[in-house]
Amino acid sequence: MPPQFTFNTSSTPILLLKTKSSPTDSYEEYFSAHSYTPTFIPVLEHNFHTPNLTIVKQLFQAVEGFATILDDIDESTKHSSSQSLILYTVGPATSRSLASIRDDHLPHSTILGSETGNGENLAHFILSHYNSLYDAQDGPKPPLLFLVGEQRRDIIPKTLMAGSLSPEQRIGVDELVVYETGVMEGFEETFAEAVRASEEFLGGGGERAVWVVVFSPTGCDAMVRVLRGLGDGERRVFVATIGPTTRDHLKNKYGFEAHVCAEKPSQEGVGMGIEEFMKIWRKNRAGQ
Repeated sequence: MPPQFTFNTSSTPILLLKTKSSPTDSYEEYFSAHSYTPTFIPVLEHNFHTPNLTIVKQLFQAVEGFATILDDIDESTKHSSSQSLILYTVGPATSRSLASIRDDHLPHSTILGSETGNGENLAHFILSHYNSLYDAQDGPKPPLLFLVGEQRRDIIPKTLMAGSLSPEQRIGVDELVVYETGVMEGFEETFAEAVRASEEFLGGGGERAVWVVVFSPTGCDAMVRVLRGLGDGERRVFVATIGPTTRDHLKNKYGFEAHVCAEKPSQEGVGMGIEEFMKIWRKNRAGQ
């Protein structure tokens, strides 16, 4: 049975199709401070790929073993397995999660790319940064280990290994699937209940609206079914996407146009996009 939802009539409901981060969630903090009522509806169910995770573990164990040998040979040479490790990531939310892991387990590693915003920008950042670390005369660069889910775009490996690049500029990529993603059981029923509960809020005035924020292509089919079942009346349930990948997925697969696409994959990016849209929407309504 789906949970029951109630909304404060003095603030705008915003349905966040994601699992709430712990111990705090930056989206909850941001939207609660900007006159919204954030409600989290988990979409993704992750199943970890144990054999491939074991491979990653073995890689770190090998490096740590080599570090131990060096320490045994020369005590004056202190080496950490994460000393020269670079972790490339896209988006501030992923960077924050990675930083907490880094601080506990890989304290000397460096996290880069969090401000790039999307995979294409990250790939170009990597081309510039990673290539700057190696001299072509030193021989081939080590390939990058690309930890992915089974559903992903291939923009990063395609960009890094593009045939248009010179051999010296190309960066090898070893992809390793470490998790598989599915739709959370009961998501469609839970989302439909939340949308139904928002109808009472919408009945309080023509200027009111409800927002849905989509963070991943996973679950979009269920979301679209629910929203298309709202009827032919004036639609005041609007959709914002975290970035162009999800926006394009909605348009290309379902013919569904998102109302907002965040310029940056962050709570501020989503919030600013929504505010700009609402200014125009209210102005158009006032002119009717």
